[in-house]
Amino acid sequence: MLNLSISKSQTSNQILLPNYKPFILGGGNASFAVNRKCKSVRKHENVRVGRGSSTIKAVQTSKAEKSTTTTSSVTAIITVQQTVGGALTHLGLSRGLDDIGDVLGRTLLIELVAAELDPHTGSEKPKIKAYARKKDRDGDDTLYESSFNVPEDFGEVGAITVENEHHKEMFVESIVLDGVYGGPINVTCNSWVHSKFDNEEPRVFFVDKSYLPSNTPSGLKIYREKELQILRGDGTGERKTHERIYDYDVYNDLGDPDSSEDLARPVLGGKEHPYPRRCRTGRARTETDPSSESRSLNVYVPRDEAFSEVKQMTFSAKTLYSVLHSLVPSIQTSIIDSELGFPHFTAIETLFNEGVELPKQKSTGFLRNIIPRLVKAITDLQKDILLFETPQVYDRDRFSWFRDEEFARQTLAGVNPCCIELVTEWPLKSKLDPEVYGPAESAITTELVEKEIGGFTTVKKALEEKKLFILDYHDLLLPYVNKVREIQGTTMYGSRTLFFLMPSGTLRPLAIELTRPPIDGKPQWKEVFQPCWDATGVWLWRLAKAHVLAHDSGIHQLVSHWLRTHCCTEPYIIATNRQLSAMHPIYKLLHPHLRYTMEINALAREALINGDGIIERAFTPRKYSMEVCSAVYDQLWQFDLQALPADLISRGMAVEDPKAPLGLKLTIEDYPYANDGLLIWDAIKKWVTDYVTYYYPKANLVQSDVELQAWWTEIRTEGHADKKDEPWWPVLETPDDLIGIITTIIWVSSGHHAAVNFGQYDFAGYFPNRPTITRTNMPTEDPKDSEKEEFLKKPEEFILKCFPSQVQATIVMAILDVLSSHSPDEEYLGEKIQPYWKDDKYINAIFEQFTGRLKEIEGIIDARNTNGDLKNRFGAGVVPYQLLKPFSEAGVTGKGVPNSISI
Repeated sequence: MLNLSISKSQTSNQILLPNYKPFILGGGNASFAVNRKCKSVRKHENVRVGRGSSTIKAVQTSKAEKSTTTTSSVTAIITVQQTVGGALTHLGLSRGLDDIGDVLGRTLLIELVAAELDPHTGSEKPKIKAYARKKDRDGDDTLYESSFNVPEDFGEVGAITVENEHHKEMFVESIVLDGVYGGPINVTCNSWVHSKFDNEEPRVFFVDKSYLPSNTPSGLKIYREKELQILRGDGTGERKTHERIYDYDVYNDLGDPDSSEDLARPVLGGKEHPYPRRCRTGRARTETDPSSESRSLNVYVPRDEAFSEVKQMTFSAKTLYSVLHSLVPSIQTSIIDSELGFPHFTAIETLFNEGVELPKQKSTGFLRNIIPRLVKAITDLQKDILLFETPQVYDRDRFSWFRDEEFARQTLAGVNPCCIELVTEWPLKSKLDPEVYGPAESAITTELVEKEIGGFTTVKKALEEKKLFILDYHDLLLPYVNKVREIQGTTMYGSRTLFFLMPSGTLRPLAIELTRPPIDGKPQWKEVFQPCWDATGVWLWRLAKAHVLAHDSGIHQLVSHWLRTHCCTEPYIIATNRQLSAMHPIYKLLHPHLRYTMEINALAREALINGDGIIERAFTPRKYSMEVCSAVYDQLWQFDLQALPADLISRGMAVEDPKAPLGLKLTIEDYPYANDGLLIWDAIKKWVTDYVTYYYPKANLVQSDVELQAWWTEIRTEGHADKKDEPWWPVLETPDDLIGIITTIIWVSSGHHAAVNFGQYDFAGYFPNRPTITRTNMPTEDPKDSEKEEFLKKPEEFILKCFPSQVQATIVMAILDVLSSHSPDEEYLGEKIQPYWKDDKYINAIFEQFTGRLKEIEGIIDARNTNGDLKNRFGAGVVPYQLLKPFSEAGVTGKGVPNSISI
């Protein structure tokens, strides 16, 4: 803001207006900026301009007379990020025209917008315009300069509009207004500005200050609403790359029916298959199925949601794209027989010490540069080798996958620690229709269980003492078993796995039940497998564990990972941009936790979760994977249960206890995911509480905030439209309500996602530990004599045939390696304050507390991982639980909690 009739005696740390005073209800003394891609803003002291003044004709005059007024010379420095490849990306006629524009000083047209309306006329004060001229280079940035003569009566600057005169878009990092007493004034943009030849409407950037809607300065109200209208669009037409329009659509682009009837997929979203909504692209419908949208290689996301060009060269998602589009076809070419399994376990080990030779083609040389961690050049033999790093779980104990204690431990401290639950009803019983799926009663009986725990207790007492736990995928998977079995080289069961909590605090597997529903006139088949002491029983138990782990891998990838984080977060991103102005303090609080998620989701729809994508090729539910995902959303997903404490309570893994340190008493005291997660949850909640109460000191401010209420309504009724009438949605009436909602969203996009994502390679890179698919039935289910003989003679070969094929395993390993990687410039939770908060003392103070607490949590987790009493996270060959350690270096580290779902 500018107000030049001020005294020099005023403090120098004020940001927008030298005689600026804190506003109470509009956000205290906070100062903010539009946060598109967060980057530190330099002060540009080398271009500081003094306060020169002169007498000129007034910009505003009455009809009767003209007057003179004092003006001040103000300079704007616009920092533009150099595009990747420099001039190479701008070759051609438009490049030449843009260079001429730079020489003539007509690159960017900048306008200063007054914060307040003219008090005499009630209309907008005339904007002050000037062109920006290319001035200097600063590393990868280009600096443009513009000069203004600002009348004294112009008042505060509330916004700056930018018109890009180039034929190409430009990434504007910041605008600095210099020449103001107490300045310079930083406006953080970090946004793509479209060419005026694509869209004549200039971009508007608001000054670094937050306003609740009711406190918006009069001159900015129309700009605030107009900007939101632009972001909402009109719901028609195909979206163009340069646009910033956020709108909703169903998942109708996963199939490709025009290419093949076998690639047709149902629409997810609606009564038949409830699902969250995705970003609308407006592509044409397929010729074969009018309800499906056609697919394309470039999937639209709003421009500022896409990775910047610089980011694309180093960011893990670009690597993922390379793996999907270049490496996967190379693997398929190298391994001719797609059904071929590994002949022996030593062959699996060669992936880590010898690698897979890739065919000679242009793409492998490119891959060697993009993913040197995976693709190695063997120069003396002139070969390119796909060579995997040794995963931690295998590196620490190559036989850990065999052990029951490790199988159980990973349900609490592995890559999917959020599915185990307390057994509260006995006997176990299915809720599915017995007329369709067979008898509902479980074959896991009291007698079977007490044979295993008889030396400790009875089933009745174990239930009372909360000692029995279960992984229950029976009712969820059973309806798809017969469908999946129709696919060649694939099988599936419904499963239940029962565990007993030992006095040591560790879990002991008691029984696995596998069920096949009636098929081809044959009745339901089910069998219980238990740890035992004879050779045949031991191998049957190992096979049963392989099936359960394949089920767990599928549910982990489809539900714990994709659905609960990526998929359900996309509606929050859309609603935040459609309903909360960039000036809104809650927009600024949420934005760091929403970056890049839409881009990675679009990539997932393109090649991971689509018909015949990686998930369908290599995970147990195969072509029905997304239908299973929809069923879970329909039956189990609730927003209120995405909060970590509520999730733990709902699974019986914790109870509320005011005397406990964090208000919860865990059912299993040594539950690494819950113990570390609650520390992160509590730190996030404290930060959010301090922030929210700063802007909403009174409850009625939440109720009267029209943008905030529209945002929460749209999340419920549009983003999660199939759940809009559910009674469990939290109300939004008080600051406490808002704190709970925001904490949940931030937890899901940071802590929860980190816990289920970054350990994937370390735990599943050695796939016998977590196979993603099983290809053969149990030898006791309708056995043929030849199968029975094969199993009894060479059980090792039998289990290898059950595991994923070489193609399936190798592709998944490559994908998991990339998904588990941290980008070199990853932004971690609490690590670095956003630029638009740097000049606000209160926000700085509470953020420093947040950072300090997270660093303290780092130390607590390190101490826990060396505590010999905590056997679920420490022991011989045990991988320590580091997934919720807040910070990490780049690469596959098995630790680090990024701000957002960015891979």
